[in-house]
Amino acid sequence: MERTIKNQLLELSDEKYRKFTAALIPTINNVLGVRLPELRKLANNIAKADWRSYLENAESEYFEEVMLQGMVIGCVETGMDERLRCVAGFVLKIDNWSVCDSFCAGLKFTKTNKEQVWDFLQPYLVSKLEYDIRFGVVMLLNFYLDEAYISRVLLLLDNVKHEAYYVQMAVAWAVSICYIKLPVATKSYLINNTLDKFTYNKALQKITESLRVDQETKSWIRSMKRK
Repeated sequence: MERTIKNQLLELSDEKYRKFTAALIPTINNVLGVRLPELRKLANNIAKADWRSYLENAESEYFEEVMLQGMVIGCVETGMDERLRCVAGFVLKIDNWSVCDSFCAGLKFTKTNKEQVWDFLQPYLVSKLEYDIRFGVVMLLNFYLDEAYISRVLLLLDNVKHEAYYVQMAVAWAVSICYIKLPVATKSYLINNTLDKFTYNKALQKITESLRVDQETKSWIRSMKRK
């Protein structure tokens, strides 16, 4: 199966798209240039077949091979224990923001298993590893920005202390979406937090870039920038 999948990916590769994708992910150099809808189609087909064997034997030579494994995990039908074992195994393979964020977005089973996944995420949010933390933060961003979780989410984001760029950008992104979705709770947090200056100012910038925030609010947000 794996050789066939690699061949399919090679056949689906597009040089223009490869250059476009490679420019967006400067930390890697193994992109084939397969478009995401094609990867999703392939993932759905694998998920309906012997996906366990696929995941056990899957190669990770190319960016798309890793991306595909993450998509398959998001598609499969199985129990929560096995799902989370698959997720934990995959997180070890994440080495760029694109695989991380795409993988998180596909873990839609989180919506109906929020407390169990919440507990599962906690070790990642206190990890020393850049993409462990980004995984945890992006999962919060995707599935936990609601009234029930916002206070706990903001506390977790505030406790992330890591100088890696893709961690700081994830936290800034998450804080900005917290504000856009739940401005009252997040306003108090923006006034009183322990974010580093770069992350805090990036969060403010992202809020001001949103079309869902009015001009008066944007002026107030800009006034809070740390010099």
